[in-house]
Amino acid sequence: MPFYLIQADYSTEGTKSLAGHPQHREEALGKAIASLGGRMLHFFYSFGDYDAVVLAELPDNQAAAALSLASDSAGATRKVHTTVLLSVAEAMDAMARARPGTYTPPV
Repeated sequence: MPFYLIQADYSTEGTKSLAGHPQHREEALGKAIASLGGRMLHFFYSFGDYDAVVLAELPDNQAAAALSLASDSAGATRKVHTTVLLSVAEAMDAMARARPGTYTPPV
């Protein structure tokens, strides 16, 4: 199953909810990921551009997109950034496929 790095920035509404009613959002997110056939591996709150960072396994890109759409449509996040992650073996395979001559740059 593919791995995904999911970064979320809470909206003002979402932040107000968390500050007014502290809650374990990793539980809710874990259930949402499981409902899409995946599993959450790690959940962290963070400083900087994103308020939460998640490492998850999901069946495919469509499930990852569905998770992002569900979060955005609920209004609790301002933005969600999803990055598809490659294992070392997958990256090595990609490197092997990128042999010289595979791509011709513009001249």
